[in-house]
Amino acid sequence: MFPAHPVFAKSLIAGLIWAAFAPAYGQSTVPLQGQELAVKAQENKSPTPAAATEKKSTDLNKANNPKVLDSSVAPTVIQAELVTGQPEKVINLDHQVEVNRGNLYFSADKATYSQIEDQLDASGNVVLKRNNDCYRGDLLRFVIETGAGFVTNPTYFLAKNNGQGHAEKIEFESEEKAKIIKGTYSTCEGLSPDWYLQADTMSLDTGLDRGIATKSVLYFKGVPIMGAPSWMNFSFPLSGARHSGLLPPSVGHSNKGGIEFGMPYYFNIAPNRDLTVHPKFIARRGLQLGLEGRYLGDTYAGETAVEVIRDKLTDTTRYAGSSIHRQNVLPELLFSWNLNKASDNDYPADFSNSTAKTAQRLLLREVALDYYGSFWNASLRSTSYQVLQDITAPITLPYERLPQLSFHAGQSDVLGLDWSVDALMTRFWHPTMMRGQRAVLNPQVSLPYIQPAFFIVPKISFHATSYQIDNPGIGKPDSLQRTVPSVSIDSGLIFERRASLLGEKMTQTLEPRLFYVNTPYRDQTDFPLFDTAVADFNFAQIFSENRFTGHDRIGDSNQVTTALVSRFIEDNGVERFKFALGQRFYFNTQKVSLDGKTNPSRSDLLVAGNGQVSDTLNLEAAFQVSQSDRQLVRSNYAVRWQPAPKKILNLQYQFQREVLKQLELSGQWPMAHRWYVVGKSNYSLQNNKLVEGLAGFEYRADCWALRFVAHRFATTNLSNNSGFSIQLELNGLARLGFGSNPVETLKKNISGYQATN
Repeated sequence: MFPAHPVFAKSLIAGLIWAAFAPAYGQSTVPLQGQELAVKAQENKSPTPAAATEKKSTDLNKANNPKVLDSSVAPTVIQAELVTGQPEKVINLDHQVEVNRGNLYFSADKATYSQIEDQLDASGNVVLKRNNDCYRGDLLRFVIETGAGFVTNPTYFLAKNNGQGHAEKIEFESEEKAKIIKGTYSTCEGLSPDWYLQADTMSLDTGLDRGIATKSVLYFKGVPIMGAPSWMNFSFPLSGARHSGLLPPSVGHSNKGGIEFGMPYYFNIAPNRDLTVHPKFIARRGLQLGLEGRYLGDTYAGETAVEVIRDKLTDTTRYAGSSIHRQNVLPELLFSWNLNKASDNDYPADFSNSTAKTAQRLLLREVALDYYGSFWNASLRSTSYQVLQDITAPITLPYERLPQLSFHAGQSDVLGLDWSVDALMTRFWHPTMMRGQRAVLNPQVSLPYIQPAFFIVPKISFHATSYQIDNPGIGKPDSLQRTVPSVSIDSGLIFERRASLLGEKMTQTLEPRLFYVNTPYRDQTDFPLFDTAVADFNFAQIFSENRFTGHDRIGDSNQVTTALVSRFIEDNGVERFKFALGQRFYFNTQKVSLDGKTNPSRSDLLVAGNGQVSDTLNLEAAFQVSQSDRQLVRSNYAVRWQPAPKKILNLQYQFQREVLKQLELSGQWPMAHRWYVVGKSNYSLQNNKLVEGLAGFEYRADCWALRFVAHRFATTNLSNNSGFSIQLELNGLARLGFGSNPVETLKKNISGYQATN
């Protein structure tokens, strides 16, 4: 479509008149409505001597018009072999007609310009190009000033999203709006596209980046797969932008609910706000209504989702909801909440299609206010939980913090010292257990001395705690205090040498490390257990002062941790291999305990290693060996092979004595041209049971992709959920599916998975 600019129309008229009636050589100026335009006619090298048959080239230079100084208005060049007509009325162009102006190009066999109507009529091999979009047809009528007109029997191409098709007629309403009459639309190339949308009318608005089709039918491989009735419009984006309208229907199946059918509707309220309404009919349970709203601003962001159903199986109303919000009230002050709620223990297991949701048994409810200063921060928060119980493996409701006030300050290299202070005041509440308040003060100061070849970091800390108990037991105090100092020294050496590994020159390091802690014993038998447990034993924890998490227990210790790390580092700085082992040695019998057990003279041995054997193969291994019976306590082994994009295999083995013994295999692999197989198997060797299984395939074409995924996973110790999903993704139009989104399922379950489309 032509730009609607009056100067362009007037320039075109003057150029055509001069090209038709001026001599073949020379220059002149022709007055036109008070403006002067310099027109240059160039001689055509055609052997025909008549001036009327010579090819004329007109250059309308805006620089010669004092009223056209805007750089965005480009000069116009018009060419034709034969120019005739009546000045001030009609100009006829014949043979190889071409018009160029900025991003506009027009060509045809014949064209007629009517000066009064400012209208251009063309026929024969009509081509119209604008902003890289192209329209080809038999006849064209176009009003230059407004950009309105039509083209008959056209084919078209939209560069922004590779959209293309044909029609009986395309009507141009303006520079940005067009209507396709009885036409098709597809992002596939070729005369016989794999898929296309056929409609009585399609309104395209490049300004709004949106297309609307009426009485439409979607064809795939020549077969109609979806249609919209006459009273329903089908909306689709002309690029990846979001627009309000019906989303493709979702169809699914699960063993808990049977056939499921959903018809979501998307409201694009604003560029930073939207709402999705997704009603879903579940055959065995009834109609479920869901809402999901999202919003984003310069200082705030959040999303809220809720769904409710009148369950026919239980004859009850069941629901679930979640809301997350973050907002900067001030540049340093952040307000946030994270609220989650379910109507009953089994809701996620009955209605969720992912292991991530069904595994949630503690639903967090937290409101927080955080302030961030230059070297300190403070927070005020209220935290509680809803427990979704599994009768085969019940868990205890955690304490609620109503509220908790915390403060942290710290600086590094202050006269050579690093210092920090942590302070907390918390009110703990529980419906059945001990309740009370706890105040904690924990200052620390260290003097790090770090050199390229070694480091020494001595540190002193002081832990003061005070309790006020609301409901102490009979004969137990209602007020408790504790002060515990602690001294530690962390030290290490770093040796380097040149080495060779796998035929490559590298730098090998040897890094021995010693970490000593001395914390005196304090009797803490009567102290409550609000938030404390034994910390997980791993490489990070063995270099900490306290063997417990939380603040209710401060472990007595007189111990040293020894560790040895060796690395192989390439010359470009990439770490190729790493090997580490570590162990604690105790110089005292630890008295502070949660289970009454005493410690041996040394801890279990930790060993870990990982390496990039090649650019495609990665290995990891870690295990914990008991020093009392010389047997494995825990172990983990993993292999990852990725020889090329979209080609990956993962193998992992996990073991924990008397608790866990699982083998997991997952991957994505091409099995033929454009065909990919995907799968995952997580099998419990201890229970001889499939914990989670997934299998499927993907096919990737040039303009569409097809995916099929079957998924089965445990929801509780006694029940499983299974289902399958099918998705047909039509590039630039929609994703049509049966079941949950398989792409999201594959990303969550297969490490390193890449979408094929």
